[in-house]
Amino acid sequence: MVAQGFTVDLDKPLAFQVGHLGEAYDEWVHQPIVTKEGPRFFHNDFWEFLTLTVWWAVPVIWLPVVVWCISMSGSMGCSFPEVVSLVALGIFIWTFIEYCLHRFLFHMKTKSYWGNTAHYLIHGYHHKHPMDHLRLVFPPALTAIMCFPLWNLAKLIATPSAAPALFGGGLFGYVMYDLTHYYLHHANPTIPVTKNLKKSHLNHHFRIQDKGYGVTSSLWDIVFGTLPTTKALKREQQKY
Repeated sequence: MVAQGFTVDLDKPLAFQVGHLGEAYDEWVHQPIVTKEGPRFFHNDFWEFLTLTVWWAVPVIWLPVVVWCISMSGSMGCSFPEVVSLVALGIFIWTFIEYCLHRFLFHMKTKSYWGNTAHYLIHGYHHKHPMDHLRLVFPPALTAIMCFPLWNLAKLIATPSAAPALFGGGLFGYVMYDLTHYYLHHANPTIPVTKNLKKSHLNHHFRIQDKGYGVTSSLWDIVFGTLPTTKALKREQQKY
């Protein structure tokens, strides 16, 4: 049951508060609070710890797995050109998975208590506190869970010798995604490509939050018509 006129207390753990917002949750979560330090999620210190991840943990933990997977395909008989092609295909497939996750899961509409709570923990917190530097990359436990369907997908569409390199490419695509995401929030790009990526991503956060789902690439936004137009951006800018 939704509490009438419920107000979130930012000085208390948020995870089990936001569900009470009901239909007001979507509007609340898309009103960002721009501070580098984020709020507390849980009373319990262990569960709170699991939500916090430094950016460098991503390459330290997952790049060795990428290298191991790629080397497995080589040891199972795949030639060097075949391995390179499989890794490139894995990266390409990841860009599509990244887009679909962001558009359909991370931006799902909810209004129930548990729906709001789940959405906040998955992605809503990132829109509410977009500069929280310890909650910008995936926690290792969440990435490990994500690896299971990715590995099964690789086994489904590739031969036993090719599947490890394909999976390794997809996992490398994920590593690039998380590092790029952190970079776009906390760095000042100096080259046109990364400048445009940062501009596009900040537009997604602060102007048109139902457009621009690609982080490492705008390819799928172009394909599926979710790239914000200049006219739409100007219209949103005039509101402020």
